[in-house]
Amino acid sequence: MLVIRDLMVRGLRTFKDFQESGEGIATNILADRLKRLDAAGIISAEVEPSDARKVNYRLTEKGIDLAPVLLELLIWGARHEETGAPGALIENVAKNRAQVLAEARRRWQERDSTPLIPKFEDGSVRPRPRQTGKSKRNSGGRNA
Repeated sequence: MLVIRDLMVRGLRTFKDFQESGEGIATNILADRLKRLDAAGIISAEVEPSDARKVNYRLTEKGIDLAPVLLELLIWGARHEETGAPGALIENVAKNRAQVLAEARRRWQERDSTPLIPKFEDGSVRPRPRQTGKSKRNSGGRNA
Protein backbone atom coordinates (compact mmCIF):
# COMPACT_ATOMS: atom_id res chain seq x y z
CA MET A 1 0.00 0.00 0.00
CA LEU A 2 2.91 2.38 0.64
CA VAL A 3 3.99 2.27 -3.00
CA ILE A 4 0.43 3.01 -4.13
CA ARG A 5 0.14 5.81 -1.56
CA ASP A 6 3.44 7.31 -2.67
CA LEU A 7 2.46 7.20 -6.34
CA MET A 8 -0.93 8.77 -5.70
CA VAL A 9 -0.21 11.24 -2.90
CA ARG A 10 3.49 12.02 -2.78
CA GLY A 11 4.30 12.12 -6.49
CA LEU A 12 7.09 9.54 -6.33
CA ARG A 13 7.86 7.84 -9.63
CA THR A 14 11.22 6.05 -9.67
CA PHE A 15 12.85 3.21 -7.77
CA LYS A 16 15.24 5.77 -6.30
CA ASP A 17 12.32 7.98 -5.18
CA PHE A 18 10.77 5.05 -3.32
CA GLN A 19 14.13 4.04 -1.86
CA GLU A 20 14.74 7.55 -0.52
CA SER A 21 11.17 8.07 0.76
CA GLY A 22 12.10 7.47 4.40
CA GLU A 23 10.22 4.17 4.76
CA GLY A 24 13.45 2.19 5.13
CA ILE A 25 12.39 -0.60 2.77
CA ALA A 26 15.12 -2.98 1.61
CA THR A 27 15.91 -2.77 -2.10
CA ASN A 28 15.09 -6.45 -2.74
CA ILE A 29 11.68 -6.08 -1.07
CA LEU A 30 10.94 -2.86 -2.94
CA ALA A 31 11.88 -4.49 -6.25
CA ASP A 32 9.62 -7.46 -5.45
CA ARG A 33 6.68 -5.21 -4.49
CA LEU A 34 7.02 -3.16 -7.67
CA LYS A 35 7.15 -6.35 -9.74
CA ARG A 36 4.06 -7.79 -8.02
CA LEU A 37 2.06 -4.56 -8.37
CA ASP A 38 3.01 -4.44 -12.07
CA ALA A 39 2.01 -8.09 -12.55
CA ALA A 40 -1.32 -7.40 -10.80
CA GLY A 41 -2.00 -4.52 -13.19
CA ILE A 42 -2.04 -1.90 -10.41
CA ILE A 43 1.05 -0.05 -11.65
CA SER A 44 2.93 0.07 -14.91
CA ALA A 45 6.64 0.55 -15.51
CA GLU A 46 7.50 2.99 -18.29
CA VAL A 47 10.99 3.67 -19.63
CA GLU A 48 11.95 7.34 -19.39
CA PRO A 49 12.07 8.69 -22.98
CA SER A 50 15.11 10.88 -22.26
CA ASP A 51 17.08 8.15 -20.43
CA ALA A 52 16.38 4.50 -21.26
CA ARG A 53 18.12 3.43 -18.02
CA LYS A 54 15.45 5.16 -15.93
CA VAL A 55 12.04 3.59 -15.26
CA ASN A 56 9.04 5.58 -14.08
CA TYR A 57 6.21 3.82 -12.28
CA ARG A 58 2.65 4.95 -12.71
CA LEU A 59 -0.72 3.86 -11.41
CA THR A 60 -2.93 2.15 -13.96
CA GLU A 61 -6.70 2.68 -14.17
CA LYS A 62 -7.03 -0.25 -11.76
CA GLY A 63 -4.52 1.42 -9.44
CA ILE A 64 -6.15 4.87 -9.43
CA ASP A 65 -9.47 3.17 -8.66
CA LEU A 66 -7.95 2.41 -5.24
CA ALA A 67 -7.87 6.16 -4.47
CA PRO A 68 -11.10 6.23 -2.39
CA VAL A 69 -9.94 3.31 -0.25
CA LEU A 70 -6.47 4.77 0.20
CA LEU A 71 -7.86 8.18 1.10
CA GLU A 72 -10.02 6.66 3.84
CA LEU A 73 -7.01 4.74 5.20
CA LEU A 74 -4.93 7.93 5.27
CA ILE A 75 -7.67 9.80 7.14
CA TRP A 76 -8.22 6.93 9.56
CA GLY A 77 -4.49 6.54 10.22
CA ALA A 78 -3.97 10.23 10.89
CA ARG A 79 -6.94 10.34 13.27
CA HIS A 80 -5.95 7.29 15.28
CA GLU A 81 -2.16 7.22 15.14
CA GLU A 82 0.61 9.79 15.45
CA THR A 83 1.72 10.78 11.94
CA GLY A 84 3.58 13.67 10.42
CA ALA A 85 0.33 14.97 8.92
CA PRO A 86 -0.97 18.17 10.48
CA GLY A 87 -4.42 17.64 12.00
CA ALA A 88 -5.89 20.61 10.10
CA LEU A 89 -4.72 19.16 6.78
CA ILE A 90 -6.32 15.80 7.49
CA GLU A 91 -9.58 17.42 8.58
CA ASN A 92 -9.59 19.49 5.38
CA VAL A 93 -9.01 16.35 3.31
CA ALA A 94 -11.79 14.54 5.22
CA LYS A 95 -14.26 17.40 4.66
CA ASN A 96 -13.42 17.62 0.95
CA ARG A 97 -13.11 13.96 -0.02
CA ALA A 98 -14.81 14.35 -3.40
CA GLN A 99 -12.59 17.25 -4.43
CA VAL A 100 -9.43 15.47 -3.26
CA LEU A 101 -10.37 12.34 -5.21
CA ALA A 102 -11.22 14.40 -8.31
CA GLU A 103 -7.85 16.16 -8.07
CA ALA A 104 -6.02 12.84 -7.64
CA ARG A 105 -7.71 11.48 -10.77
CA ARG A 106 -7.04 14.70 -12.73
CA ARG A 107 -3.35 14.57 -11.85
CA TRP A 108 -3.22 10.90 -12.81
CA GLN A 109 -4.91 11.56 -16.17
CA GLU A 110 -2.58 14.47 -16.90
CA ARG A 111 0.52 12.59 -15.68
CA ASP A 112 1.08 15.38 -13.16
CA SER A 113 3.45 14.13 -10.47
CA THR A 114 3.01 17.17 -8.22
CA PRO A 115 2.44 15.82 -4.69
CA LEU A 116 -1.24 15.82 -3.75
CA ILE A 117 -0.37 16.41 -0.10
CA PRO A 118 2.58 18.71 0.64
CA LYS A 119 5.61 17.69 2.65
CA PHE A 120 5.26 18.32 6.36
CA GLU A 121 7.45 20.48 8.59
CA ASP A 122 10.29 17.95 8.74
CA GLY A 123 10.09 17.23 4.99
CA SER A 124 8.67 13.73 5.41
CA VAL A 125 5.54 11.78 6.11
CA ARG A 126 7.18 9.41 8.53
CA PRO A 127 5.27 8.75 11.74
CA ARG A 128 6.25 10.84 14.74
CA PRO A 129 7.07 8.99 17.95
CA ARG A 130 4.02 8.37 20.14
CA GLN A 131 3.72 10.84 23.01
CA THR A 132 3.32 9.71 26.58
CA GLY A 133 0.13 10.59 28.41
CA LYS A 134 1.88 13.41 30.29
CA SER A 135 3.43 15.05 27.22
CA LYS A 136 0.13 14.66 25.33
CA ARG A 137 -1.64 16.64 28.03
CA ASN A 138 1.05 19.31 27.92
CA SER A 139 0.65 19.69 24.16
CA GLY A 140 -3.08 20.17 24.44
CA GLY A 141 -3.85 16.49 23.88
CA ARG A 142 -4.04 17.05 20.13
CA ASN A 143 -4.32 13.89 18.11
CA ALA A 144 -3.16 14.10 14.49
